[in-house]
Amino acid sequence: MPITTVGLDADDTLWHNETIFRLTHARFVDLLDDHGDAETIEARLAETEQRNLRLYGYGVKGFTLSMIETAMELCDGGAPPEVVREILAAGREMLAHPVETLPGVDETLAELSERYRLVLITKGDLMDQERKLAASGLGDLFAAVEIVSEKDQGTYERVFARHGTGADQAVMAGNSMKSDVLPAIAAGAWAVHIPYVVTWAHEIAPAPRDSNRYGALDTISALPGWITETCR
Repeated sequence: MPITTVGLDADDTLWHNETIFRLTHARFVDLLDDHGDAETIEARLAETEQRNLRLYGYGVKGFTLSMIETAMELCDGGAPPEVVREILAAGREMLAHPVETLPGVDETLAELSERYRLVLITKGDLMDQERKLAASGLGDLFAAVEIVSEKDQGTYERVFARHGTGADQAVMAGNSMKSDVLPAIAAGAWAVHIPYVVTWAHEIAPAPRDSNRYGALDTISALPGWITETCR
């Protein structure tokens, strides 16, 4: 059956995101260097983030709360006010960071939008994701936008039924094997992995085995050609 709908991830697929988090991680480590080495601080922060995902979800605000919680733990519950102020300032700066689209994104989405219904499917804070989409200048190319708390098989089944003609006539493209590829294939869609220069550890997973609906591309610019040649 022909492809009617293309789903696209946002962060680290359309614009830079994880590199901004990495810079804030480094800032956080420097801020608390009197309370542990870099490896220990990073590990404690990663543990706190993982623990808090079910409470705060994905995004800068949850990350900021996790930094504050980690700082309090490392300082035995008594993080100095200046440390908390610095963490809050880092969070605000992340929320105000300029949006820089990745190479080839603008042209590729314009081309795809002429052939398919485009749906943005992203995790994260609602206000922040809406801000980034508006700042990117890409909003008019999407027929629908879905900002979800998690990307699993059910998410893709619902989204592609609501905004398309079903998962079996849809392609999902993104940088996360765990969130963009595996659950989309499980839902019956085609899925393409387009890696970013760095990947958050939580989003790493093995590539699917023996699936004829999986593809891997170096850049998003190759996506239109891949869909034409592969999805038949």
